[in-house]
Amino acid sequence: MKKLFALTLTTCLTLAGTAAHADDAYPQQTIRLIVPASPGGAADAIARLVSPGLSASLGQPVVVDNKAGASGTIAGAAVAKSKPNGYTLLMAQSTSIVIAPHIYEQLSYNTLKDLVPVTQVVRVPNILVVNPQVPAKTVAEFIALAKTKPGVFNFGSAGIGSPSHVAGEMFDRQTKIQMMHVPYQGSGPAVIALLANQIQVMFAPITAVLPLIKSNKLRALGVTTIVRQPALPDVPTIAESGVPGFDINSWFGVFAAAGTPPDIIARLNRDIIQVLKDPHVANAIALQASQAVGNSPQEFAALVRNENQQFATLIKEIGPQTMR
Repeated sequence: MKKLFALTLTTCLTLAGTAAHADDAYPQQTIRLIVPASPGGAADAIARLVSPGLSASLGQPVVVDNKAGASGTIAGAAVAKSKPNGYTLLMAQSTSIVIAPHIYEQLSYNTLKDLVPVTQVVRVPNILVVNPQVPAKTVAEFIALAKTKPGVFNFGSAGIGSPSHVAGEMFDRQTKIQMMHVPYQGSGPAVIALLANQIQVMFAPITAVLPLIKSNKLRALGVTTIVRQPALPDVPTIAESGVPGFDINSWFGVFAAAGTPPDIIARLNRDIIQVLKDPHVANAIALQASQAVGNSPQEFAALVRNENQQFATLIKEIGPQTMR
């Protein structure tokens, strides 16, 4: 009996030691970082900025894998249905995590249950810009002008359900003006249309329009965040310009499949934050007028839950059919 107990104890200790060794050894193979956009987009650029440093830190290649389409939900499904072992990750935009689930009724996965947050990587403010032919110089002047011309002004977006679309609908609702939404396939085409005065207004990612604002090709009226942005310190927030509480921005963050071991999530979180602190990476993000974040999985999860509820309420009030 004693021999049997000793053998059992030895076996358990050996198995425990093997499991611990396996956890400590992560990663042992190539890691896929799936991006819900085509090469050249914002999510792709951020993934390719972070992946070399993450590869060096983890000691294994981190390969960017582009899976565009359906507001990021194709990429999201690929990660949500992958093995929860830390070898398939998602560089998601806020659109696909907290907005798309309330627009598309039959997603094959649940963004809150089937994906686990690792860390928020960057925050990208949006900014209300107009074609210079629009006479308004401030947010208040634009609201007053738009109220005298309901349905005349067209606002463009990067696509249905994008942050630029949701920001426009939110602005319409809170100011009680009536603009027409014109969706494009990305921020680039929408900005080109804005320059050509085919649309007059856009809630654009600041990264897409900063040079055009500085060269006076577009006029900035207000930023969509609750605080002013260092890249344009003289441009007021929309909230301080007569639309109290207006606060919406884009973000990109890394997710893994639900069920991924906590120690792997912790390792990825630590290493990604380390990469974001690298001067080369930090400077590249700052030059894009974006803000590096690098928060804890718990802080990121809280942000996702809060924004999910916020957009659920907003889209329900607007009407999902209007957003499609």
